Amino acid sequence: MVYSTRQIGAKHTLEYKCYLEEDGKPISPFHDIPLYADEEKQILNMVVEIPRWTNAKLEISKEEKMNPIIQDTKKGKLRYVRNCFPHHGYIHNYGAFPQTWEDPNHSHPETKAVGDDDPVDVLEIGETIAYTGQVKQVKVLGIMALLDEGETDWKVIAIDINDPLAPKLNDVEDVEKYFPGLLRATNEWFRIYKIPDGKPENQFAFSGEAKNKKYAMEIIRETHESWKQLISGKAVDNKGISLANTTLGDEFSIKDVAEIPSAAPKEDAPIDKSVDKWFFISGSA
Repeated sequence: MVYSTRQIGAKHTLEYKCYLEEDGKPISPFHDIPLYADEEKQILNMVVEIPRWTNAKLEISKEEKMNPIIQDTKKGKLRYVRNCFPHHGYIHNYGAFPQTWEDPNHSHPETKAVGDDDPVDVLEIGETIAYTGQVKQVKVLGIMALLDEGETDWKVIAIDINDPLAPKLNDVEDVEKYFPGLLRATNEWFRIYKIPDGKPENQFAFSGEAKNKKYAMEIIRETHESWKQLISGKAVDNKGISLANTTLGDEFSIKDVAEIPSAAPKEDAPIDKSVDKWFFISGSA
């Protein structure tokens, strides 16, 4: 499968949209891209939303038809994460697994918190900086459970299968061996990154521990089953999520593709200088 992007407008503007295409035709990165690139080998597809070391909070839009990637807003203003010293922007290639859904109607028995109503987040730790809309094939290494405003927000740690170190990384303990300090930095970043915006420090389930690959794959399977309930229309409350797709053979189909505008990319708009500011934060250990 050959995936590409269809950009509308300029990054860092309210008009920006990044649609995904397969062989030149619009698809939904939420519903149409298979979760598994090779299920037998446990290789998964990841949709990149945010390249490492950038600040714009980009995400798959669940509510819009064909689920383009857009920049999140709050009170009509574009959202950016702050630079929390010594971290610059997002410290991983940040994205999501397609065909997963963290069910907000279901409380996880161990975290005691409901799902956050999003596809499962992926933190890709390979050396190459990704681009928005890129579809990477990754292997899962572990998972953390962020507790974000009363919701379970799973963070899967993964690596691009084409990364030079990928053959050596097979489980969470290998991350510390080959990327010493990365798990600690990941925990710290997610705890403190909202503090500059006046929010309290985030908390983790499992005392911040990263669970192993086996546990991570169980969570991914559970959220894949939740997505199946969502796309079948059997979810208790789908929260206004668009189910439009082109591959699953239901009533949501070609008519939605016709509504997707042609590519009209523009050069990136300038970012407000305030986004470059550094914040020095003393979070709890």
